Formats: sequence, structure tokens, C-alpha cells
Amino acid sequence: MARAIWNGKVIAESADTVVVEGNHYFPREAVNAAYLRDSDKSTFCPWKGQASYHTLEVDGEVNDAAAWFYPEPKDRAKHIENRIAFWRGVTVEA
Repeated sequence: MARAIWNGKVIAESADTVVVEGNHYFPREAVNAAYLRDSDKSTFCPWKGQASYHTLEVDGEVNDAAAWFYPEPKDRAKHIENRIAFWRGVTVEA
């Protein structure tokens, strides 16, 4: 069971993560949506495609663009579609 933790709260928890480039991608339904806020940030990966981001907000603390996902991943990255990964101080225990 993998867990993503930030500011003392479990943001996501699942036994079904996909690890890509050292990052655990959690199924969207395993992520607590109450902690997610939309972000305008986006980046591009040549083999995964355009990434979108969420900002985390936990107990009044904000972690800007700390979660990312690929809304329409390229064919080689279809296995991470509908999944979210974390960084910027989010601890993932696996």
C-alpha cells in the first residue's frame, strides 16, 4: 500500500500505483479530492505529453502545483491516464 502524505495528512492511498521515472502515480479515485485545487501550471514531456497540475491545500497550508497528471497522455504513457503523482515535499511511502 502506497501513501502520499503532506502536512501530516494522507493525500492519497492505494495498493495500485504505477511507478514511472521514480514517481508513484495514484489512481485518481485514491486521491482525496478535498485537498486538491486547480492550478494554471502546465508542462510538457516529450513521451508522456502535456501535464496539468493541482495545488494542495491542507489545514490552511498551500503547496503550489504539488500534484500532476496527464489528462490526455501520449500512447506510450496511456498506463498513467487518470492517475496523479506528487512532488514538492509530498512524502510517498511505499
